[in-house]
This record gives sequence, structure tokens and C-alpha cells, in this order.
Amino acid sequence: MNVQVLTDPFGRLLWASPALPGSTHDLTAARTHGIIDALVNADVKCWADKAYQGAGHPVRVPFRGRRLKRWKRRHNSTHARIRCLGEQAMATLKGWRLLRKLRCSTNRITDTVKAIVALQHAST
Repeated sequence: MNVQVLTDPFGRLLWASPALPGSTHDLTAARTHGIIDALVNADVKCWADKAYQGAGHPVRVPFRGRRLKRWKRRHNSTHARIRCLGEQAMATLKGWRLLRKLRCSTNRITDTVKAIVALQHAST
């Protein structure tokens, strides 16, 4: 399954998208759910992984490649420090045993993910 997640700067889950099949590329999923357009309209910056290269101005991604110049390596390191909070939110979501081996329709997965996000909000 492919679920897009937005977090706040402190690593708390804010929103989870409806589930798409796992074969859907991350950038395609973000565009399908209108995340990129919403970020542009709200003038909000977002830090994402390398899968989102080509998303446009509001989405910050690390540089690709093995032999990067020092300033690009520093940029990637800083980028990773910022993104680690978002990754903690993903780890929280993936920590729910229920999501590990789901084999059902994306509609049921979407309802399950929404319930988990609501439970996370209620517990904080």
C-alpha cells in the first residue's frame, strides 16, 4: 500500500492520505492526492526523500549520487536531520502491528489508517 503522510515540525502525524496500491510511485501518489498543489497554494515548504525529485519548488529533496561535493553532502546531512522527525512519525504509524501484514482492499486500509491517526491524536 502507498499512504502519504504529513507531519508537523515536531514529528506528530497530521494527515494520512487514502491508501493506493503499493505499486504507485510516491510522487504520483502525492500528485493524485493534491498534496503538491496544496503546498504551492499555501506557500509551505516540505522536506521529502529522493522519490519526490521533480515535485517542484515547495518540496525540498536531497541531492542524488555517490560522489557528491562537500557542500552537497552537508546539504544532505542537514536535510536528513530535518526529515528525521517525519520519519519518526512514519515509524509510529508502522509500529502498529495491524498495518504490518494487511492483505485487504485499499478502502479498508484507508479506514484503518484514519483510525490509527485518530488514536494517535487522542493519545497525545
